[in-house]
Amino acid sequence: MRTIGLIGGMSWESSAEYYRMLNELARDRKGGLHSARLVLYSVDFAEIEVLQEQGRWDEAGGILAAAARALEAAGADLLVLCTNTMHRVAEHIEEAVEVPLLHLADATADAVRAAGLRRVGLLGTAFTMEQDFYRGRLAAGGLSVLVPDPADRELVHRVIYEELCRGTVLDASRAAYRRVIGKLVADGAEGIVLGCTEIELLIGPQDSPVPVFPAARLHAEAAFEAADR
Repeated sequence: MRTIGLIGGMSWESSAEYYRMLNELARDRKGGLHSARLVLYSVDFAEIEVLQEQGRWDEAGGILAAAARALEAAGADLLVLCTNTMHRVAEHIEEAVEVPLLHLADATADAVRAAGLRRVGLLGTAFTMEQDFYRGRLAAGGLSVLVPDPADRELVHRVIYEELCRGTVLDASRAAYRRVIGKLVADGAEGIVLGCTEIELLIGPQDSPVPVFPAARLHAEAAFEAADR
């Protein structure tokens, strides 16, 4: 198995999920005492969050590009960025290294198409729901993307940053997300993309009347398959 480089820390809760999922995949698919070959570079999310809010994406991209170079130097054969939102600066990473970056939105679009669906609702941070770097990538993959209305986008974003990124999982927030999902389905969504790793701590298939696509899990599965060829 080749070595996967993980760019993490945004938040560390989501990075822990990637680490767990990749090692569970190695155990389940290879058997015995197998675990995944991983190198992790974890940044300080507080620094990144400030740059996000101030729109200083190039500076954030520079930090992640440096992390990518460190992972390449440590022996990573491919890279996984363990956050949906920071795919906003995926090009900074790709330009900094020779090894490939496995794009999260591509893995998600592949899974949606494989399920025979084309119209999905997207939940994530405000950056992910409102900017084109993620929605556009899904659209380029043949999907039609719906997002919540402005008030619901604010709610979804707030729960991510004020609760889930801090390790807080509340039943009231789960109920609120279920309501948002119901509205997206009523608007025609055939599936729901969980476009933020932390949302997977809150929402599962049982919370949606249509199929749920957990982007981080799909990303981890694609990374494992790429590394194990």
